[in-house]
Amino acid sequence: MSYKEALQNITTFIFDVDGVLTDGSVILDSSGEMVRTMNTKDGFALQHAIKKGYNVCIITGGNSVMVKKRLEHLGIKDVFLAAHEKIGIFNTYLSNNNIEPHQVLYMGDDLPDYPCLEAAGIGACPNDSAVEIREISNYISHIKGGKGCVRDVIEQTLRLHNQWFDKDSFKW
Repeated sequence: MSYKEALQNITTFIFDVDGVLTDGSVILDSSGEMVRTMNTKDGFALQHAIKKGYNVCIITGGNSVMVKKRLEHLGIKDVFLAAHEKIGIFNTYLSNNNIEPHQVLYMGDDLPDYPCLEAAGIGACPNDSAVEIREISNYISHIKGGKGCVRDVIEQTLRLHNQWFDKDSFKW
């Protein structure tokens, strides 16, 4: 089955944070907080997917309170921080929400994401992902992590389902 055909089944997006929703950089401020930046176009796409009825989940090894606040502000209810064994959380999330693996698009960028990428219906990664992740991904975004790769996969999926743009649903 091709990537575009598999997108027909997607009801759920699961994303890593560092290297996917961020570019992987951290700024250390004087309080010791590790500050990250996130792309607002990714943020819009995440909100839009939720409004259209898609499940959105975050599974990250990081443990930043600010990252969690940002994601919750976008409407994401399922945010799993300090995930050292991502596949266990992935499987529990699917089981608890009656989601089949073929309905999931998982986007990750580095070795801890490997098992989830293998388990998902579509494994996707940013353009600047680790070689091993690129080798097993069904789709490699043309966009780097933190620069809109999340929007790329969400927009493709919603466009395929004719749910991306309806001029009457936006206030101009």
